[in-house]
Amino acid sequence: MKKGKVYLVGAGPGDPGLITVRGLECIKRADAIVYDYLSSAAFLKYAGSGTELIYVGKKQGAHTLPQNQINQLIITKAGQGLVVVRLKGGDPFIFGRGGEEAQALAEAGIPFEVVPGITSAIAAPAYAGIPLTHRDYSSALAFVTGHENPEKIESSVDWTSLAKGMGTLIFFMGVKNLPHIVSQLVSHGMVSDTPIGLVRWGTTPKQKTITGTLENIVSRVQAAGFKAPAIIVVGKVVNLRDSIQWFENRPLFGKTVVVTRAREQASALADTLTALGAECLECPTIKIIPAEDAAPLDRAIDRISQYEWLIFTSVNGVDFFFKRLFEKNRDVRELHGLKIATIGSATAARLLDFGLKSDLLPQDFRAESVVEAFAGIELKGKKILLPRAREARPVLTVELAKMGADIDDIPVYENVRDQSNADLLVARLEESGIDLITFTSSSTVKNFKALLPPDRFPELVSGVTVACIGPITAQTAAELGFNVQVVARTSTIPGLCDAIRRHYGVA
Repeated sequence: MKKGKVYLVGAGPGDPGLITVRGLECIKRADAIVYDYLSSAAFLKYAGSGTELIYVGKKQGAHTLPQNQINQLIITKAGQGLVVVRLKGGDPFIFGRGGEEAQALAEAGIPFEVVPGITSAIAAPAYAGIPLTHRDYSSALAFVTGHENPEKIESSVDWTSLAKGMGTLIFFMGVKNLPHIVSQLVSHGMVSDTPIGLVRWGTTPKQKTITGTLENIVSRVQAAGFKAPAIIVVGKVVNLRDSIQWFENRPLFGKTVVVTRAREQASALADTLTALGAECLECPTIKIIPAEDAAPLDRAIDRISQYEWLIFTSVNGVDFFFKRLFEKNRDVRELHGLKIATIGSATAARLLDFGLKSDLLPQDFRAESVVEAFAGIELKGKKILLPRAREARPVLTVELAKMGADIDDIPVYENVRDQSNADLLVARLEESGIDLITFTSSSTVKNFKALLPPDRFPELVSGVTVACIGPITAQTAAELGFNVQVVARTSTIPGLCDAIRRHYGVA
């Protein structure tokens, strides 16, 4: 059998946005991914549906597999002709044992490639506002393991050189050995008032930073209950954090927000809230699927020239309508002569992606506003095509029918419940690990509540802020027992984000 290939890929320090383009390319084409404890699970969603995912995480006192078995695993998988990604936190060759894995692959005759990653030694201090070099404070730096191989007879760390002239010092995996590190530096000549900082879970929403001097840092770390994993920085540059820290100053830093939109639609909301500092827990409560019966829409498309108006109430309605139009070997020229109305600026923007501009865009993004917008338009006897969700509210069809319109209200998609993250959601609520829940439709509210044990609902959502995209969604949430504190003034994702900012006092 033809041998496969192994890519030793550095996943970066934790922030998913810091992986390299090459690293992401390798993940997308992998047949198998062997990943570590410190590799962000966010990367695994880019893997193909048939990719084998193998966790071999190692942390203090808990090794899924010893290193020699990991070496053999990637050799075996590649020997089966597979493209294997060995995904490692940070950079493979900086205290990541990537060198040992490369040696094992070379000895076995397995082709491999090394894809460097951004090491936490650089990234974590940067996110904490600590530059490792600065022309006024440090022109040299050293990377040092804080946890040497326990089988070594003598330490290979030159403490004298480190203490007397290496500039900025970076220690990996050294939280447990912090008292020893401090003792060695001081006993070998470093002054006790030298600044020192520890950055835990650097570049992630869980980042914590604690600073002090060699004299007091051990007691501060113990008092704070500060634990691994963390990077230790020693040197005058630590004092610059007071003036240039930026990551932990973001307005929603430390807040955990649940995003309940369908997975395909969650990115816009999650990206905006993440940029504001929040940790976004994507817990989609709905899946968007095509309507089970496509025949009604097919018939409408076949006689599309008979309609006067085409009304889209959502981005999904636009997408599923045009998907079917194209599947029937038609194109947008079929819509010449039709007038088009849309609910919401996002829906109008999506329509424009197909080269069509909305003729009617109500000021408010509710079905009632569409009815008001049609108040001055003669609809008696006019045929209207309304492709939308199966679960849509009937108010639009009822009111337009009262105005004399002949309406074909056709379901082109439906929302079904997504329970894939129910256990994670309940666990985070149990530990009071959620600050805010966002709802973008009545369906997300109903399905979210259905994920929770009925007898524990009040207890689980107690103290959690609820934010809704508009008054209809807020009404549904209130009726189902949620305490709604945030309602967007404009029923859009930007409007919802603005409302959340205002709630937390952010301009």
